[in-house]
Amino acid sequence: MNRTKFFRPALLAASALTAVGLSRPAVAQTDTQIQAIESQIKALQSELSHLKNELGARDRAVKAAQEQAKAAQTQAAQAQAQAAAAQAQAAAAPPAPPPAPAKPPLPQGTFQVGGVTVTLGGFTAAEGVWRSRNQAASINSNFNTGIPFRNNSNYYIPEFRMTAQQSRLTLLAQGQPDDVTKLAGYFAMDFLSAGSSSNSNESNSYTLRVREAYATYARSDLDLYVLGGQSWSLATMYRIGLVPRQENVPLTIDAQYVVGFNWARQTQLRVAKGFDNDRFTAGLSLEEPQTTFSSSVSCPAGTQPTVPGGTLEYTQCGGPNVNSLQGYSDNNAPDIIAKIAADPGFGHYELYGLMRFLGGRVSNVGGGTNYNTVGGGIGGGLIVPLISKKLDFQVSGLVGSGIGRYGSAQLPDATFNAQGKIEPLQEYQVMGGFVGHPVPAVDIYAYAGTEQTYRNYQSVGNVNVGYGNPNVNLAGCGVELSPLGCSANTSGIVEGTVGFWWRFLKGSYGTMQMGAQYEYIGRSAFSGLYKPTGVTVPPGSQTTPTSNDNMFLFSFRYLPFQ
Repeated sequence: MNRTKFFRPALLAASALTAVGLSRPAVAQTDTQIQAIESQIKALQSELSHLKNELGARDRAVKAAQEQAKAAQTQAAQAQAQAAAAQAQAAAAPPAPPPAPAKPPLPQGTFQVGGVTVTLGGFTAAEGVWRSRNQAASINSNFNTGIPFRNNSNYYIPEFRMTAQQSRLTLLAQGQPDDVTKLAGYFAMDFLSAGSSSNSNESNSYTLRVREAYATYARSDLDLYVLGGQSWSLATMYRIGLVPRQENVPLTIDAQYVVGFNWARQTQLRVAKGFDNDRFTAGLSLEEPQTTFSSSVSCPAGTQPTVPGGTLEYTQCGGPNVNSLQGYSDNNAPDIIAKIAADPGFGHYELYGLMRFLGGRVSNVGGGTNYNTVGGGIGGGLIVPLISKKLDFQVSGLVGSGIGRYGSAQLPDATFNAQGKIEPLQEYQVMGGFVGHPVPAVDIYAYAGTEQTYRNYQSVGNVNVGYGNPNVNLAGCGVELSPLGCSANTSGIVEGTVGFWWRFLKGSYGTMQMGAQYEYIGRSAFSGLYKPTGVTVPPGSQTTPTSNDNMFLFSFRYLPFQ
């Protein structure tokens, strides 16, 4: 406290008493002295009033501070009570779960739409092919009838073409309703088709070409999935189990792949089940049927081939939403494929069975007969690592009757006997090869394959029917534009091919790669009679037409999402 404020009034009072002469007898004072005393008294009164005001303010401040302290004590007591209640509640409640781990970042080209994860894929491609024989084909070669014999001018004409048709776009959508259920939808397309060539024989190549369009329903607790839509056939070799999008497709630039490779892309309904932690997988598939014949309807005219037994009604020209320039077989049941796959820890192994139902009718004026024939075969394959992550060996094959549509060379499935009944053709298809990875950025491949079929024929008088009939005159097969013609039937196709892929740029910006391939195709026909006009030959003289094609292919691709 400031003591000067309390001593100052006292000093003023003492001065006033001294001024009036309290220590002496009172005497009359002058007016000036009286005025001075009055001024001092007024100053003293002012100081006293100021002192009272300060003391009052201090009393009010002390009272306010006491009230604030009391309120703070009340709030502290309430907070302490609340903390004790919360502590008691926490002690009674079960322990809180640990925080969920942070989700890893989505892969390149992947984004989230609600509860669905969408992954983009595909590539743009600039590709070219040089062939020693003119096929007038895009980057997917014709391994059978596209390779001409010497009677055809195209045998002598080389061919060079460039295309971007193999450019591809894929989209994978995945959702997970619960911990054990996974849903997926997959779509892949490219441009390798034309409105006049789209058909259902093997790749189901409808413009804009649908490569794959399917959905899967998978249950991890049951180790089972169901697939519905267009996908690679279950007859196709897989790298792991029977897992969709893990098909072991050859690495070739040629979009028809390799002679002897067993495959199709077609609509199907499939179920697959894993066993023993997926060391074994079993699958069953009902797939879109289609039969290729050695003789077929002429479209769009709709002219049907004939045999001594009548007119063949096995193939019809396309109707609504299919190609009117192509023939479609009269199948009455799906192809059935059952397969088992094993992944024991060293390599991958498969075995499967194929059953087909080939049907149609032979018509005559006023009547006809329906015929149904069963075909099928047994196939299998394996992939084994010769050098871990550096070199793999593979081989696969299919043998049976009526299986031509499942091979890259597209030999016919069946022919007809003289009465018009379907005769499935016996055939075998096999392909083997090596795939190497000398460095992570380079893949090198070498494949060899063959598809071979057997004769099935009849001769009724001067009429020769069937496939590979040795009584057909093939004298014109070796002479350019010969008037004798050349109705030779292919007996077999062989191929050898080598190539590489080099990913010379790869990062968050995608992958840029280039590749090159060489392939040799050899085509052989069944022997037939050699009866040239005006030339004397021994009775029964025969000729065996052959042909070949050498091809060089290159590719330049950008894969923005890989």
